[in-house]
Amino acid sequence: MGADTAAAQLAALTADRVDHRFKGLPPDAEGLTVGELAAQRRNLFTDGFTTPVLALSSERLEHNLALMETYATRHGLVFAPHGKTSMAPQLFWKQIEHGAWGITLAVPHQVRVAREFGIDRIFLANELVDAPALRRIASDLAADPDFRFICYVDSVRGVELMDAALFGAPRPVDVVVELAAGEGARTGVRTEAECAAVADAVAGTATLRLVGVAGYEGEVPQADPERVHAWLRRLTSLAADFDKAGRFTGLDEIVVSAGGSAWFDAVADVFAELPELSLPVLKLLRSGAYVSHDDGHYRKLTPFTRVPEEGALHPAFRLWAQVVSRPSPDQAFVNAGKRDAAYDLDLPEAQVVRRDGTERPATGVTVSGLSDQHGWLRTAPEADVQVGDWLGMGLSHPCTSFDKWQLIPLVEADGTVVDYIRTFF
Repeated sequence: MGADTAAAQLAALTADRVDHRFKGLPPDAEGLTVGELAAQRRNLFTDGFTTPVLALSSERLEHNLALMETYATRHGLVFAPHGKTSMAPQLFWKQIEHGAWGITLAVPHQVRVAREFGIDRIFLANELVDAPALRRIASDLAADPDFRFICYVDSVRGVELMDAALFGAPRPVDVVVELAAGEGARTGVRTEAECAAVADAVAGTATLRLVGVAGYEGEVPQADPERVHAWLRRLTSLAADFDKAGRFTGLDEIVVSAGGSAWFDAVADVFAELPELSLPVLKLLRSGAYVSHDDGHYRKLTPFTRVPEEGALHPAFRLWAQVVSRPSPDQAFVNAGKRDAAYDLDLPEAQVVRRDGTERPATGVTVSGLSDQHGWLRTAPEADVQVGDWLGMGLSHPCTSFDKWQLIPLVEADGTVVDYIRTFF
C-alpha cells in the first residue's frame, strides 16, 4: 500500500462535495468539491463561514510537527504518534513526512481507516481479542508484505483468544507484553512474573511473535517524576530480562515503547539509559496530543514546561462562536456548546472578541458552562460584548476537540483558509 495508496485516497478527499454533513462552511459553497473550495482561499471571517466553526492554525500545526520531529531525533527516539487524537489521515501523513515511523492507534476501526489511507506501520496500544478484527488484520498482513503491525498482549487468556482467531494465518502477528503502570492502573500485566507467563504463552503459539515490551506511564498512580521514572525503569529492565532469557531470538530488533503527552521527557531520560541488548532497540514514543496541543490540560502538563530549552508547543485550535444573547450585564450566550467544544477536562477559554473586523482580548469574559448548543458566558463590568460579536475560544483536550468536527478549516494567521482536514471517528 503506502504512499501511492495514500496519494490516491487523499486526492479523493478533495473530490468530496461540500454539503449538510460539514458544520461551519459557507452556505454558498454547497455543491463545490472540497478541493475547489480550498482553491478559493476564502477568509474565515469575511467570506461566508457560519458559526460555530473550528479553525486549525496552519502555522502552529507546522511548528508543532517540526518541534516533535526535532525532539525525537535529538533523543534517539522513534516516533509513532497516537492517531486516535485526530483520526485525520491528512495529519497522519504530515506526521510521517515529519519523521514519524508509523501511527499508533487504539481500536480496529482506527486501523481500518489508517490502512485505507496507506499507513504501513501501525502500533495498536491495546490487546486485540476481537476475532473478526484479528482475521482482517491477518488478511492484510498476508496480502501486503510491507505492512508492519504490532499490538499489546496483557494476559494468557488474551493470547489464547488471539491464537484461536488467527489459526492458519500465514504471517504471525507481532505483539509486545504490556506492563501495567501499577496496582489499580488501567490495563497491562501487574507483575514481572505474570509478564513472563504471558511471554511463555506467546512462545507456545505459531500465530503470535513476541517482539518487545510496552506500557503507558501516564497511568502511573499519583504520577510525579520519581514515580514515572521508576516505572519506566521497570519497563526497560523487563526488556533486558526478556532478552537475557532468549525471548527475542530470531528478530531483527527489539521494541520498547511508552510515551503519552505528559511524560515523554521521562521516557527520553530512561530510554537513554537502556543497556545494550543483543539486538538493536526500536525506542518507540507514542505521544499524540502535540499535533494541535491545547489551551488547557496539555498546556499545563506538557513536558516542554519542564524543559523549556527544548522549545514550546503552540495551541493550534480556536473555536469561533457568535454571541446570540446578552440578557443581563453579567451574562451572555454564544451559539457553541457540547456538540462543538471539548468539555471533558476543562471548559473552553474565552480569548478574543471580533467586531467589525477588529479583534481584541476577551477581557472580563469567562465561559461558565455549556449546554448542548449554547455556551454560557459570565461577563464582568469591563467586558465589552454585544450580540453579533464573534468570540474566539481556546479548547482543552485535543482528542475530544477533533471528534466533534468532520471537516476542519486549516487557517493562516490572516484568516485565509488554505485547506480542510477530514476526520474519521
